[in-house]
Amino acid sequence: MPKPKKRGSNHQRGAGGQPRNVQPFSDEDASIETMSHCSGFSDPASFTEDGPEVDEEATQEDLEYKLKGFIDLTLDKSAKTRQAALESLKSAFSSKILYEFIMERRMTLTDSIERCIKKGKSDEQCAAAGLACLLCVQMGSGIESEEIFKTLGPVLKKIVCDGTASIQARQACATCLGICCFIVTDDITELYSTMECLENIFTKAYQRDRDTNGVSSTHNTVLHVSALLAWTLLLTICPMNEVKKKIEMHLHKLPSLLSCDDLNMRIAAGETLALLFELARETDADFFYEDMDLLTEKLRALATDGNKHRAKVDKRKQRSVFRDVLRAVEERDFPTEMVKFGPERMYIDCWVKKQTYETFKEILGSGMQYHLQSNDFLRNVFELGPPVMLDAATLKTMKISRFERHLYNSAAFKARTKARSKCRDKRADVGEFF
Repeated sequence: MPKPKKRGSNHQRGAGGQPRNVQPFSDEDASIETMSHCSGFSDPASFTEDGPEVDEEATQEDLEYKLKGFIDLTLDKSAKTRQAALESLKSAFSSKILYEFIMERRMTLTDSIERCIKKGKSDEQCAAAGLACLLCVQMGSGIESEEIFKTLGPVLKKIVCDGTASIQARQACATCLGICCFIVTDDITELYSTMECLENIFTKAYQRDRDTNGVSSTHNTVLHVSALLAWTLLLTICPMNEVKKKIEMHLHKLPSLLSCDDLNMRIAAGETLALLFELARETDADFFYEDMDLLTEKLRALATDGNKHRAKVDKRKQRSVFRDVLRAVEERDFPTEMVKFGPERMYIDCWVKKQTYETFKEILGSGMQYHLQSNDFLRNVFELGPPVMLDAATLKTMKISRFERHLYNSAAFKARTKARSKCRDKRADVGEFF
């Protein structure tokens, strides 16, 4: 077997460890080598790692150089290389605001995403759909994002409705379709069309319920959950007359999904019910639901579920969620949550806001706090006003060094250990035996 050629010589590489020529590689060795660069870049912590002060302009140039390489690698012949490049771009887009860089390359990125969704396999399609979400989050609601959605929307709908495509790809495309439509659509016709597409997916769970005594968990359940959550997100931006129609259509059918074997489906159905009741009472203060007693009985059973055949973690999560759902349906109450990001605070005080926050947190991951501070679109969605501008000196005083964090964590650990030891001493039998 011939030895692979060495590729570590300096004359073959530019700054950042990337090949000087960023054309797609054709041999397997180059693809494997490229993946190592992609995986090294894909860790979000690499953007925020503590260290000595560096030239921000040089760092930005190095970042953009790497990103250009990854964009080119989305055209590579190797599926693994394309997927690794997509994941690296996702990591960058979720961790930084790159509006100007993306603006210059939005059509190239859109074409790459479209090609990966159309031609790629399941994992590549999922990565491309995730990148499409982040692309729209970066661009915000504007003409450019509308152009992106006009290109990708039909492709996403085709995959969602394609029964031969993998469930994971259809699930990712359903989520992407809902988020992108939420961000960019001013056209009410497109909004209704997208919601109808998602309805055609999750309402199949209703049909299955009519054929059996309960909703059984199948491999399609994850797709139904994603379609339901994406549809619920779009419902929050619908006109009130359309909201009334959707409530009349789905409110008496959704409780059947509470009997599903799948925990995520039960939770999605419960949270959607809470949101529908919240919207219904906003449109009509005297809103009355005929089967309220039966519904509250179901919700109470889920909030106090003690079935031994369920995992303890699942039971705790279910009880926590359905206690809140029951309070929302029965008492019109919502437990307010506080989200901290930098020097700011945001209060989540309704189900609509909770649904929106959870959706964007799912796609942004650890970058959610950064985007809440800096992303104009997200700040507008949550009514946070313009970004708070802090000078470098203020930011430096607010930042805690790694050594200080270590000391704080050590002290907190010792305090917890002492407190737990005291509790154990009180429970322990201290008598002597002879």
